[in-house]
Amino acid sequence: MARARSRIAGVISVFGELLITAGVLMGLFVVYSLWWTNVLADREADKQGSQVRDKWASGPGALDTKDGIGFLHVPAMKNGEVLVKQGTDPKTLNNGVAGYYTDPIKSALPADKQGNFTLAAHRDGHGAKFHNIHKLKNGDAIVFETKDTWYVYKVYKSLPETSKYNVRVLDPVPKESGRTKPGRFITLTTCTPVYTSDYRYIVWGELERTEKVDQDRTPPAELR
Repeated sequence: MARARSRIAGVISVFGELLITAGVLMGLFVVYSLWWTNVLADREADKQGSQVRDKWASGPGALDTKDGIGFLHVPAMKNGEVLVKQGTDPKTLNNGVAGYYTDPIKSALPADKQGNFTLAAHRDGHGAKFHNIHKLKNGDAIVFETKDTWYVYKVYKSLPETSKYNVRVLDPVPKESGRTKPGRFITLTTCTPVYTSDYRYIVWGELERTEKVDQDRTPPAELR
C-alpha cells in the first residue's frame, strides 16, 4: 500500500512539473508574440521608413509602390508615424507597417480624384500599429504624408465589429459608412477583439483638404 501511494505521489509530482513547464512555455510564447515581435517589427519599420525618406531627399522620382508610398499619422492612436506599403499579406504587415489592399478590392491611392484608400495593420504583435484604433472618434484627424503632399482626413464613422469576410467595407463608396456618392475616403481595418483575429474593426474617414509639403516639411496643424 505504501509503495502504491509513493507511485501515485510520484506521478502527481511529475504531472505538476509538466504543468508548470507548460505554463512557463506559454508565458514565454505570449511574451514573444506580444512584446518581442513588436521590438523586431519596430526596428525593421524604422529601417524601411528611413530608406523611404532618404529616397525622397535624393531628388525627383516616380511614386515607389514597392518600398513605401508614404507615412500615416493618427494622433489619437499615439502610434507615431506608420510606413505604408503595398499589400496586406503577413510578410508585409509583420514588419511593423500598414499595407494598402490590392485584393479582394483594389485600394485607391490618396492622389486619386475619387475612391477609397483602404489600409490594414496589426492590432497586437508585429508592431501593433493599429492597437489603439478604438480610441478614434468622429472628427479625429488621420493624416497621410507623401513626398510632396499632406492629405488630411477626418473620421466620420466607426464599425467596432464586423465579419472578417465583409469586403464591402473596402468598396470605393463605403455604403456601410453611410456614404452613397463617390468621394475621397480612407478606411482603416484591423483585427478585433484585442488578442484575437475573429472579427474586424473598421474606421472610415473622408478627405478634408490637402497641403503641399514645404521645404521644412512643416506638418499640418493637426500634427503640431
